[in-house]
Formats: sequence, C-alpha cells, structure tokens
Amino acid sequence: MLMNTKIVVDSSASLYTLQGVDFECVPLKIITDDAEYLDNGTMDALGMAQTLRTYKGKTSTSCPNVSDWLAAYEGADEVYAITITGTLSGSYNAAQLAAEEYQQENPGKRVFVLDSLSTGPEQRLLAEHLRDLLAEGREFDEICEEMLRYHKHTHLLFSLESLANLARNGRVKPAVAAVARMLGIRVIGQASEAGELDVLCKTRGEHGALERIVLELKEHGYTNGRLHISHCGNPAAAERLKHMVKAVFDGAKVDISECGGLCSYYAELGGLLVGYEDAEA
Repeated sequence: MLMNTKIVVDSSASLYTLQGVDFECVPLKIITDDAEYLDNGTMDALGMAQTLRTYKGKTSTSCPNVSDWLAAYEGADEVYAITITGTLSGSYNAAQLAAEEYQQENPGKRVFVLDSLSTGPEQRLLAEHLRDLLAEGREFDEICEEMLRYHKHTHLLFSLESLANLARNGRVKPAVAAVARMLGIRVIGQASEAGELDVLCKTRGEHGALERIVLELKEHGYTNGRLHISHCGNPAAAERLKHMVKAVFDGAKVDISECGGLCSYYAELGGLLVGYEDAEA
C-alpha cells in the first residue's frame, strides 16, 4: 500500500512551497495595534518591516494553535513536522500536542515533530534534507533517526542591524538594543544548542559583519556544504556574503532567499540569517 507522506513546517522557516513532496506551511501571525499580518507566503514581508521600523505601538507574534497543526496533518499517513525553536515560541508544543491527538484519532498513522531549536534558513535545510530522504524511499523510523543525527550538524548565524523587536518581545534586554542603535553596531549571533539567541560579538559596519560571519563559519566547522542566506531587504549584502563564502570555501553550495514575515519581523530591515551544514552533516 502506498503511504501518503507529508512535510509540515511553520512559517518561521520562510518556506511556503517545497517541490517534489506533499508540503504545507502553517502560518504564524505578527500583530500590532493597527494591523494583523498572516505569514502565509502572500503578505508583503518587506513592506511590514519598513512600516515597523518607525512604528511606536505594541507589536507581538502569535504561533499556530493545535487545530492549525491538526488541519495541516489531515489526510497523511506519515507526517514530518519542523517548528521554530521551542524556547522562543509555543509552536513546537502545539505541533506536539496535535501529533498526539492525530495519532490517537487515527490509529496506525505516525507523526514526527522536530524542534529545530532555530528558525529561518536552518529550518529550510532540515526540510530539504527530509524531502531528499523521502525521495530515497526510506522508512519512517530510519528517517526520524537520520533527521536527529543531521540536526546536530546544522546551525544558524545571524547579523542584525536592529534589535528593537527582539527587545519588545523580551528576547534581548532593551538596554542592549538601545546601545546597538545609538552606536550603529551590528550584532552577530547564533542559535545556541538550547535554541536561544546567543550574541557572539558586535561589529561596526556591514563589511566587518560579513567578515565576522565568514570567520564564525570557519570556527564552527563549515567546509563546503549547503548554506542558505536569508535577508530582510538587503540583497546586496546577501550577494556579497555569498561571494565571500565561495571565495574562502571551495565548492560551497550557497543560495539566497528573502525572509518571510516572521523572520522579517525579528531580523528587521538589513538583517541576514545564515543556515549551514558543518563538515559532519
């Protein structure tokens, strides 16, 4: 009997379609006093980021609930779900609860939920690896085991020009955000092993930030694997970083995409997110 398999991600992956597989993206929301943005792949993420740059009111984000995840699982015999880091969002928890309910109501059907402990381009790497495993015709348990192994060798770096929205939502201290803004400092950070935002260093100017990212890639074991650069309204810096990476790492497989709604909200204008595999991936 042919199994109906499906990959489901939440929209923090900035991935709304995935060729060659049954795929669904469950949207998060960005909420302000004036508007609600549904991150479903059709919203103007860059326009929202430009609006929020001067916005003085309250803003927040809202994750998909259990019924949103259940609706995405519907009809599949085997589901592989990947969520934004569970330490910063309730999305993983909701996906997990939905998985339990789905399996109880549909005996024999199986759901694997992976907390990416990350966001954006690292989630995308995970989803693409999953697709490749499905294309090879691997079994459910084997795929789950391989995803847990592969996940240990994927990572996220980021370079941010503004920390305002992270500060607003309690992800970084407001004082840190204010100092960075006043001094024109870019913050270089990573998703930690616990799935938290870890500031590695602060640099002045864009070129310094790009050089620092290349140094961090070296230090964290990147050689020439897959690397996704996701940008919020900063295609020139993304292109420069791509050329720098290719110049330093022979055979590097680099591509560039735009941040979706949620990543644009947190990365803010000018921000770069870099998901990559280390040499052991």
